[in-house]
Amino acid sequence: MTEKMTTGSPAWNQLDDRAVTYARALAMDAVQKVGNGHPGTAMALAPVAYALFQRHLVHDPSDPKWLGRDRFILSCGHSSLTLYTQLFFSGYGVEMKDLQEFRTWGSLTPGHPEHGHTAGIETTTGPLGQGVANGVGMAMAARYERGLLDPDAPAGESIFDHQIWVICSDGDLEEGVSSEASSIAGTQALGALNVIYDDNRISIEGDTHVAFTEDVSARYRAYGWDVIDVAELADGNVDLPALEKAMIAAKAQQSKPTLIRMKSVIAWPAPKARGTAKSHGSALGDAEIADTKIILGLNPDEKFAMPQEVLVHVRLVKSRGGQAHSEWVEKFKVWQISHPEQAQLLARIKDRALPAGWDKAIPHFSSDKEIATRKASGDVITQIAQVLPEFWGGSADLAESNNTTIEGGGSFLPSNSAMTGANPYGRILHFGIREHAMGSILNGITLHGLTRAFGGTFLVFSDYMRPAVRLASLMKLGVTFVWTHDSIGLGEDGPTHQPVEHIAALRAIPGLSVIRPADANEVAQAWRVILESDEPNALLLSRQNLPVFDRSVFADVRGVEKGAYILKEASVFPKAILIATGSEVSLAVQAQEILESRGVPTRVVSAPCLEWFDRQSQAYKDEILPKSVGKRVSIEAGIAQGWRDYVGDAGLSISLEHYGASASAAILFKEFGFTPERIVNEVLGGL
Repeated sequence: MTEKMTTGSPAWNQLDDRAVTYARALAMDAVQKVGNGHPGTAMALAPVAYALFQRHLVHDPSDPKWLGRDRFILSCGHSSLTLYTQLFFSGYGVEMKDLQEFRTWGSLTPGHPEHGHTAGIETTTGPLGQGVANGVGMAMAARYERGLLDPDAPAGESIFDHQIWVICSDGDLEEGVSSEASSIAGTQALGALNVIYDDNRISIEGDTHVAFTEDVSARYRAYGWDVIDVAELADGNVDLPALEKAMIAAKAQQSKPTLIRMKSVIAWPAPKARGTAKSHGSALGDAEIADTKIILGLNPDEKFAMPQEVLVHVRLVKSRGGQAHSEWVEKFKVWQISHPEQAQLLARIKDRALPAGWDKAIPHFSSDKEIATRKASGDVITQIAQVLPEFWGGSADLAESNNTTIEGGGSFLPSNSAMTGANPYGRILHFGIREHAMGSILNGITLHGLTRAFGGTFLVFSDYMRPAVRLASLMKLGVTFVWTHDSIGLGEDGPTHQPVEHIAALRAIPGLSVIRPADANEVAQAWRVILESDEPNALLLSRQNLPVFDRSVFADVRGVEKGAYILKEASVFPKAILIATGSEVSLAVQAQEILESRGVPTRVVSAPCLEWFDRQSQAYKDEILPKSVGKRVSIEAGIAQGWRDYVGDAGLSISLEHYGASASAAILFKEFGFTPERIVNEVLGGL
């Protein structure tokens, strides 16, 4: 190969060939040592990843968070050695010892790449298809951020223009989330997105044609992608010159995303294991490894070999990356002078800081009329957007129902779109009916680093999003999931759309804060905490109108930040405590009035977020829910799972342990026992 990388790498030479050879051997040795893993794909992809990291990817291993870098995602995360080897070669801090400790306790090289654990890893991958969708989100974020910081620069000439590279597998493209995301990527004409598809036709069950036979290239062309097909050589090795041309073409393509469909032979050149399902997820065995090393021209008795001259050669990419970074910094200084306002904005959002006094934009809602919490959230979003230009989002085709539209924000659509309101830098994201991809794209947007994104759908469809929500929580990403129509209170659409088990299921995700506000002002305060905490949050909102509590009578709404607080105190020390969330809080307030009139001192606790409450001191928790009060009743229109920790052994839960029905909210709440009278009877029955 004779082409040069844009950052100044020399022509391909024998040392590059040797580096690829040793990368294949390292994949075999690392899996063999630990006794498990996925060697075959890492062997086949070694030249692909090497060419990308050494010749095309703009990166600086000495500064993995450099703003001007390209992003790389290994969507087929099971082939993690593909990435770890290049991090080792490039000098990201992964050393030979780390490869020798592959998939072991405390190592920098866990079984799948983990964001935040090892330098140079942009996202956690493993569940197939997620990385492809994350890449779509990163490309969308790159365009939006360009609009914030340098919108008038000619195409391809902004210092903020960069590439998003993804390597994916057959399995990635079989997963529905990648199809959803790839479809929207074509609609969005994401020219910065380049996906290299390793078409090796092997998965755990063998030949993928037992389940996967469509023409992938035709499918992606139909999505609106540029597709480049690269066949393997006659001996099964990767055709590097053809791949090199494809990568150069992908970088030049600015009007649509690019899929490079690359044929490979898994575990090449192992004499017996190549092209087999066994090589996908099992160690090859000492004999096969020795025979393969002989074919590669290596010493079969050496393990984890890496000649010094090869290591010195591959780590030259670090100095090339540093030089590219230095040149970028000089351009950045010029940009700062000519764009002072944008430079000031960048300095703030780069640190994910909020402007002074930003929360003054959060509205206060009058108690004069009832308002649905979804509507209140929409009003808060509109106001927040006026002071936080980095704040954007949308819905899975439910913006009018979810109230997730930023008024006047413009639709995020490419400049060649014929749609009304299209704006390549618009703030309103239209995900279409693609909940799973929406979640994964939001993760990618947040991982890209500068903006704050939200996305909405109905709570019942959070099931479609769960894998992405779990990964957001695993990575501790500041994504906000807005889920409306949060109970049987949505009414006539019936049980298919009425969430019952969903609140409890979401609370089971470690690291996810599940927030179900009781009224409009709790919504407003919840948004304040969400943006200040910058962590994964789920905002659960009502379809139906709810009373807005008069805070001159009820407790200060700032209690929301504690997760649970005394909304209305008992007349004297309570004999009963009613703990409720969302729309059921107003029922608890009505029940309290009846109980107090019957001589039962009753406290009402609004508990919008149990996760926030759990973080409080034991003293605060005991103050809100004193152990001396055994009669505690939780009230929530969902299954009771999880509430025992709060009501205690002597308490009880008014819950919904079955599916709903098609009727008005008022009828459903009455028929299923969510009434003040039911609450009163339950309390009196135990006193």
